[in-house]
Amino acid sequence: MAGVFPAMVLAALRRTPSRMAFEVGSRSVSYGELLAMVRRLTAGMQRAGLGPGMGVGMVLAPSPEAYAAHLAAHGLGCVVAPIRPGWGAQQRADVLDRLDFVVADEPVDREALVLEEALGSADSGDLPELAQPDEIARLTYTSGSTGRPKSCAHTYRAVGLAYRSDQWAPTLARLLTHFERCLIRESFASPVMFTYLGRCLVVGGTAVLPAERAMEDVIERCRVTATLMPPARLQQVLETNADLRSLQAVVLGGSPASPNLLRAATDRLGPIVWQGYGQGEAGVIAMLTPDDIVAGHEASVGRPLPTVRVAVRGGEIYVRSPHQMIGYWNDPEQTREVLSDGWIRTRDLGYVDEQGYLHLTGRTRDVIMVNAEVCYAGAIERVLAGHPAVAQAYVVGTPDPETGEAIHAFVVPIGDEPPDLEELTGLVHRRLSHNSVPKSITVTRDVPLSASGKPDKNALIAGIR
Repeated sequence: MAGVFPAMVLAALRRTPSRMAFEVGSRSVSYGELLAMVRRLTAGMQRAGLGPGMGVGMVLAPSPEAYAAHLAAHGLGCVVAPIRPGWGAQQRADVLDRLDFVVADEPVDREALVLEEALGSADSGDLPELAQPDEIARLTYTSGSTGRPKSCAHTYRAVGLAYRSDQWAPTLARLLTHFERCLIRESFASPVMFTYLGRCLVVGGTAVLPAERAMEDVIERCRVTATLMPPARLQQVLETNADLRSLQAVVLGGSPASPNLLRAATDRLGPIVWQGYGQGEAGVIAMLTPDDIVAGHEASVGRPLPTVRVAVRGGEIYVRSPHQMIGYWNDPEQTREVLSDGWIRTRDLGYVDEQGYLHLTGRTRDVIMVNAEVCYAGAIERVLAGHPAVAQAYVVGTPDPETGEAIHAFVVPIGDEPPDLEELTGLVHRRLSHNSVPKSITVTRDVPLSASGKPDKNALIAGIR
């Protein structure tokens, strides 16, 4: 089915089989070799009983084989659920227990199809096209207010729109002309990273998967032309002396970059910085282009995409988009909280100016963005307050040059003895993701109160600075 994912990517692989799809250190994988992997993995998944509508957890590190596994599962019409690598054991178990099957790099604590074994399958010949437009294709996970991941369900039709080059807006088509060599560093659980990887292949580019951690070294050595990163990482890259002249496009996501950072990046790199604003629930909502930054609109998150409708109700942003989720998977109660009459409640505050640019002014949710991950203060507070030596816990976030924002916790002890701080950080790490672990924990017996009698988090933040 031409308009249904992954048909567009598979068509690109068939069209130019000799072109290089992945560069992994000294190893290269052609489009034809990647397609052969998809065929073998499809056969292995079919033999394991996978088919339309089955929930499949992907416990995979980024690799050509992992991407081929995603394409194979989608071709079979599965509900693909990529597992975030930073989750704690309890979060991961909560997700996997709700799925039918697991595909993993190595054995896990339940029945799973191990990638290396599945790759030994015989070529399956023609690939099946079992995905249906209105069935669920992918689950994008976001931390819930309780610490239990919420799963945003997107249909095959919605996912496929991102790869329809004949329907790309002119700004997106222009951006993707620079994806000759795209650096992919994050997990495929990131919907933005996964989407741009597929788009890179659709336009005939090569995905670079580096082994080393230093992004600036990879950009220089591998002659990277395009990459995606959160603002905090861009700041780190700009502070190096690396040769970045090969870069033609930098796409920022996860959290809005400050106007100062956008200006500094443009001064150093030229007008090549793009910034997307979106959510797991709604997909990409707005895009800030290099031209927008040069024209002085860097305080905004750009104009809404042509296919996205934005409404501001009582200062809160609502959106309606063909890319949005159909709801939280198997969770009608939480779905009703954010989805009504086809509109997604973003819970972000903002406004649209006279020139059509969208501005963010705050969040209705008490969340902290660490390494582009949404971390809920309430979930962290509940974990800390569950320690037997803690009476109450309060969590705040502050800007951080390395992670975008940093989490700081204040705990009120029970009795005279303060709690063991290593026990507290270990507790959060086990229950939530590693990004949810506080950078600092302060033991206090005096929590400032606001005029309404509630804990004054602004005063707590002021005490950190």
